[in-house]
Amino acid sequence: MELFMKSSSLWGLEIYLFCLFIVLSNINGVFASHNIFLDLQSSSAISVKNVHRTGFHFQPPKHWINDPNAPMYYNGVYHLFYQYNPKGSVWGNIVWAHSVSKDLINWIHLEPAIYPSKKFDKYGAWSGSATILPNNKPIILYTGVVDSHDSQVQNYAIPANLSDPFLRKWIKPNNNPLIVPDNSINKTKFRDPTTAWMGQDGLWRIVIGSMRNHRGMALLYRSRDFIKWTKAQHPLHSSPHTGNWECPDFFPVSLKNTNGLDASYRGKKNVKHVLKNSLDVNRFEYYTIGMYDTKKDRYIPDNNSIDGSKGLRLDYGNFYASKSFYDPMKNRRIVWGWTNESDVLPDDEIKKGWAGIQAIPRKVWLDPSGKQLIQWPIEELETLRKQKIIQLNNKKLSKGEMFEVKGISASQADIEVSFSFSSLNKAEQFDPKWADLYAQDVCAIKGSTIQGGLGPFGLVTLASKNLEEYTPVFFRVFKAQKNYKVLMCSDARRSTMRQNEAMYKPSFAGYVDVDLVDTKKLSLRSLIDNSVVESFGAGGKTCITSRVYPTLAIHNNAHLFVFNNGSETITIETLNAWSMDVPKMH
Repeated sequence: MELFMKSSSLWGLEIYLFCLFIVLSNINGVFASHNIFLDLQSSSAISVKNVHRTGFHFQPPKHWINDPNAPMYYNGVYHLFYQYNPKGSVWGNIVWAHSVSKDLINWIHLEPAIYPSKKFDKYGAWSGSATILPNNKPIILYTGVVDSHDSQVQNYAIPANLSDPFLRKWIKPNNNPLIVPDNSINKTKFRDPTTAWMGQDGLWRIVIGSMRNHRGMALLYRSRDFIKWTKAQHPLHSSPHTGNWECPDFFPVSLKNTNGLDASYRGKKNVKHVLKNSLDVNRFEYYTIGMYDTKKDRYIPDNNSIDGSKGLRLDYGNFYASKSFYDPMKNRRIVWGWTNESDVLPDDEIKKGWAGIQAIPRKVWLDPSGKQLIQWPIEELETLRKQKIIQLNNKKLSKGEMFEVKGISASQADIEVSFSFSSLNKAEQFDPKWADLYAQDVCAIKGSTIQGGLGPFGLVTLASKNLEEYTPVFFRVFKAQKNYKVLMCSDARRSTMRQNEAMYKPSFAGYVDVDLVDTKKLSLRSLIDNSVVESFGAGGKTCITSRVYPTLAIHNNAHLFVFNNGSETITIETLNAWSMDVPKMH
C-alpha cells in the first residue's frame, strides 16, 4: 500500500530515475546479453502506422501482443504481464512483457520479466497466472515449451528483489519444471495454469487446461508447499465435444453484492463459482456458473449453465484468452482480455508495425439472478473523459430517423445511452428456425438496414459522412413463443471500404437476458477507439467487442449517429457522450 500512497510527483521521479537507469545501463553494457530487451527498446527497426492505432486501450509502442498474463495488485502497484514479440508484429519470439500502473489506465512499460532461456522453456514461455503467497510473496506459474513438438510443462518464477516497487527482475529457479504431464495427458494440450487457491485442508490447488478425445478438461493439481504438485484422480471439471480448454480461470463470486472475492475465499454461504475457458475450436470465451464441492474437489455447473459453444460468453466479439484477478485495493474482481486484429493477413501487421491490444479492464460480478456475470469498464476509465459532455434527454426517434451526435471526437469517445419504448406489441416474431443458430447468424439475417417492428435501434459508430462506412451497435426485440428475445449486434460488415477478402468483418451478436414487460428500457454503452468498438448492453449483461478498419471514418472524419429503423417509436431518455483523452504510456 505504501507505493500507492506516494504523491504523483514522487511517482514521476521514480519514472525518471528508472528511465535514466535504462539509458546508463545500455551505455555500460549491463544488458549486453539481453538482446530481447534491446530489441524491445529499439525504435528504428519498424515504422509504426497510427491510422488505426488505439488511443486509450492498452498496447505497447510497437510489435505483436496476445494473452494477458498474471495480472495482480502488489504493494500499491498493478502489474500486467502479456505475451509479446519484441522482434516484430506477427506471432513468434514470445516473451512475458511487463507493465506497471497505479490506476490500470496510465502505464509504465518495463523490460520483459520472463523469456525462453532454459531447457524447461527453451521453445516458449506461454501463458500463466500470479498468486500471492503467505508473507506477501508473489509467484508466477507459467507454461514452458520444451521441444519443437510443443511438449508443455509448468514452471514458476519469483521476483529477484521484493524491495523493488516495480518487481522488474524475475528469476526462474533451477528446480523447474514443477509439473510434467503423465502418460494420461496430451502433452501438447497442457497449458495455462490458473491462480492458485488454498482449501480448508491447507493444500494449494491449481487448474491446467487440457483435452482428451475432444473432451475439454480442467485438470486439478494439489500441493502443500507450492513446489511439489500431485495430479488429482479426476479433473475439477470436464465436458465432451468442447475441444481444448485454454486459459482456464476459476474464481468465487458473491451472491450478496458486487464485491470481488479472493480465489481462496472459504465462505460456504452466499457464494457461487465461475469456470471460464477459452475454446481454441472457435476462439471465443465461455463460462459456466455453479457450485464448487470442496470435499470432492469437483465443480458442478448449474442446470441452466451450459458448457461449450452454446453456453454463456464473456464477450461475443474479438475477446480471447482472458485472465481475472482479485483487487484488494478496491475489493473487486477485474478481468483482462486480448483483442486481436481482424485484418487477418500478416502483411497488414508488418506494415502497421503493431498487432493486438488489451480490452479495457472490466469489473466483473454476479448478476442478482445468479444466472450470469455482469461486466463493466473499471471506474478509473472515466478519468479520461474530457470536460466537454454532450447531453440529450427525452428525444423521440420515429421509424427511419437518425441524428448525429456532434461536439465530440467520434473516433475516440465514450457514449452512454438509455432507450425506452411504450409498447412491445410491434416486436417481430422470432422464427423457430433461428433457435439452432448462433445470435451472430441471426444478426446477419436481420441487420441494421432491415426495417423491423421494435428495433433495430442503437448507435452508428465510426461512420463516414455519407455512410459509405459504419459499424452499427443496436438492439432488436423479437416475440418468441413464451417470452421476448433481445438481440444485440455489433455489425462490422460495412465497417470499411477496403477491399480485402481475408478481412474478418463479422456480424457479432448475443442475446440479452432482460425482462422488458415491466421496464420497457434498454441501455447501451460503447467505447470507441479508432479501430475498436467495445459495447456493453443492459448495464453489462451482454458485451461485444469489434475490431474495424475504416478508410474514410478515421480521426476527425469519423461520425457518430443514433438511429431507429423500427416502426415502434423509440425515446432516448438520456444520452451522455465524452471525447476520450489519451493515457500515459511510458
